Amino acid sequence: MLHTVVREHLDAAVRDGNTRLATRRWRPVLYLKRHHDHREIWPFYRHADFCMVTSLHDGMNLVAKEFVSVREDGGALILSQFTEASAELRDALLVNPYDLDGVANAIRRAVEMPPEEQRVRMSRMHQSVREYNIYRWVGLLLGELSRIPDEAIGTPGASVPVVSRRTGDEDTA
Repeated sequence: MLHTVVREHLDAAVRDGNTRLATRRWRPVLYLKRHHDHREIWPFYRHADFCMVTSLHDGMNLVAKEFVSVREDGGALILSQFTEASAELRDALLVNPYDLDGVANAIRRAVEMPPEEQRVRMSRMHQSVREYNIYRWVGLLLGELSRIPDEAIGTPGASVPVVSRRTGDEDTA
């Protein structure tokens, strides 16, 4: 039930922040609680000032990469140092999600980042997403698999290691 308690606290925090800071035409937090397909979420990515992915362990790599893939014009990516994507998307603002002050500073930096710096960073991350795609991953995986000796994977016709018996364990027929 911890999930329910966390969700209730998050709902209250979003409601409070939006109540205090929203204007007639703008809400600081657009909190979407259901699953969204790619076509539905891309307009949000395109119009967001920044995207923040704060996984506590490896995960959410696709969210970060989807954001980058639709943003050629700028924007900022705030990314947990614990995600695998942080090794590829080096122009993201990396944070430790447990460090609240560090996350707050990254948000401030993202919001205040000059447009030219945003474009340069996003351009480099966009190039990385184009290069490190599923086709490259499959190619690297197949290359690694091709280097495994046949004996290690039990290929038919390959020699099978023989387990010798201790003396005295022979079958008596």
